[in-house]
Amino acid sequence: MSAPTDFDVLIVGAGISGIGMAAHLEMHCPDHSYSILEMRENLGGTWDLFRYPGIRSDSDMHTLGFVFEPWKNEKSIADAPAIIDYLNTIVDERDIRRHIRYGHRVLSADFSEADARWTVVVETADGERKRLTANWLYLGSGYYDYDEPYDAGFELGDFKGQVLHPQFWPEDLDYADKKVVVIGSGATAVTIVPSMADKAEHVTMLQRTPTWMFSRPAKDKFANILRKFLPEKVAYKITRFKNIRMQDISFKMARNKPQKVKDALTNAIKEALGSNYDEASFTPPYDPWDQRLCLVPDADLFKAMNAGKAAIKTGRIARFADNGVELENGEVLEADIIVTATGLKMAVCGKIAVSVDGKPVDFAQAYYYKGCMFSNVPNFAVVFGYLNASWTLRADINSDYVCRVLNRMKATGRDIAVPLLTSAAKAELEDDDIFDFSSGYIQRSKDIMPKNAIDYPWRLNQEYVADRKRMESDPIEDGVLTFARAGEHVIPESEQLEAAE
Repeated sequence: MSAPTDFDVLIVGAGISGIGMAAHLEMHCPDHSYSILEMRENLGGTWDLFRYPGIRSDSDMHTLGFVFEPWKNEKSIADAPAIIDYLNTIVDERDIRRHIRYGHRVLSADFSEADARWTVVVETADGERKRLTANWLYLGSGYYDYDEPYDAGFELGDFKGQVLHPQFWPEDLDYADKKVVVIGSGATAVTIVPSMADKAEHVTMLQRTPTWMFSRPAKDKFANILRKFLPEKVAYKITRFKNIRMQDISFKMARNKPQKVKDALTNAIKEALGSNYDEASFTPPYDPWDQRLCLVPDADLFKAMNAGKAAIKTGRIARFADNGVELENGEVLEADIIVTATGLKMAVCGKIAVSVDGKPVDFAQAYYYKGCMFSNVPNFAVVFGYLNASWTLRADINSDYVCRVLNRMKATGRDIAVPLLTSAAKAELEDDDIFDFSSGYIQRSKDIMPKNAIDYPWRLNQEYVADRKRMESDPIEDGVLTFARAGEHVIPESEQLEAAE
């Protein structure tokens, strides 16, 4: 009963994004009060939710780690327990843990211009509803639906075995000496197949369309050598710089010289698989980085295939038989267990009902502002990480930016900050594809995603290096981000109505 209910900042989500924002507040805004609302009973977000075999990062931890906290594990491609340990270290060493409220699901949030306050309705684990208030709302709630995965619409027919989705992996699953079919070709399937192959009789990855894959060592030799001779923070900074540059160069090479990258990826897989290489299963009908590349650390998938413990089949499902999956070509893939690694269901702003002065915000009609805020939504920021680089890179620059906005507001005695987009200014914008990616989960969600303009700042960029420079060097008061005191009507009534349509 004595717990505070009003804060300067409310953070939603105790995963990488939320913990990162809390750490930035501790460093840069120590005079601001805050709380983290986490709907689950543990911190970690994605890394605690997913429990399937082999769950790991598909980005190196020198860029998936925070700019302020060196990654000290010798493996740069880390499993979920190592990432959870990293986050636990941060919340303990920076006194963040006491600010986390577990079992608090945010249902709605309404901003009052008169009070410059968000009223946030939460539901606790025991079903009780509470109201909390805050000047600023920061969403680190991720990009997908935690409650349900994407339903591919499979008719399981006569199949008599077990069917499960990676998002809700049973703790006691026994797959020793069993035949497993993993449906999917993305990062999750590429992780699960070699991990299950250790115990299972055989694991088949069934894909409708191949994915571009590349292999790299799980341990970063360069980083580990640097750590022997340089202080931890210096070694981390150098490795992080190197990896960011390599990510940027690789992505731009794929976009500018796709055939050259195709040839390099293909030759590497041919070398890894030898006589087991099948062109049809490793030649996607799209260019590299039209979808995210799949990482195969230490060539584990290829090793499992060469050992006869795993295989990749490319084809379409005709039906589910009692003993497995029958393909359109008549081949039957026998299975005791089927894993539907068919993707995630995206969600905008954690499915929270957001409104301004009682008027619902339709985010599909709002424009991103600097990949951090939204047009005509006051005191509100989110994190949507990079598709072509590590998620945390955006989390870091967004957190830093919001802290600078908060400090500017406090220094000038103002309570409201809103990226103001009038109807006239909006009419001048030229829309851009928010995600130039062909991945299924991206294409399925475009109708719910916020808008993206060609011209900065009304966009969500996919260029970290450029974004970081702009976020650090551009003035906070740029003529777009509009500041006001509580009670001042920043957003004209007509603009509020338009944003809510």
